[in-house]
Amino acid sequence: MKILVSLACLALAVIACAHSAAALGTATVQKVDKPIDTYNNVRIVFQPKKALLITSADGQGTLIIDKAACSYVGDIQTCLPTSVKLKQNGTVSPIDILKGTVYANLTGQSQPLSNSSMRLPPNGILMSVTTKIGTIINVTGVIDTVTK
Repeated sequence: MKILVSLACLALAVIACAHSAAALGTATVQKVDKPIDTYNNVRIVFQPKKALLITSADGQGTLIIDKAACSYVGDIQTCLPTSVKLKQNGTVSPIDILKGTVYANLTGQSQPLSNSSMRLPPNGILMSVTTKIGTIINVTGVIDTVTK
């Protein structure tokens, strides 16, 4: 399994199949001993060779994944984030992650996830990150736009 130290391959594939659409993502954040916060209509933007951005519908918070080790499992790009940040109120703060995975279907057809009954839609993203303090961040949706 070849591991890339950046999202460069993801960038090239997303450029090839990018499209504009309404925000179709959902993010959930579960802090230890707290109820789950759900953010509907999050916007998922990919900046080739730079970052994956997940922004709340009100624009107040953006999760930034700007480094990851990536490889393919079938037609699904699988990335292990190594740098995650939160931009909120004009301040960018690093998030200390314990573990996490981003799955991206960069094809024009629905694709199955390995060892799962779940399928990712075309340009679909599925992400789960656990922080060192136990917060779990999950995102599902479709890439809205690709920017330079």
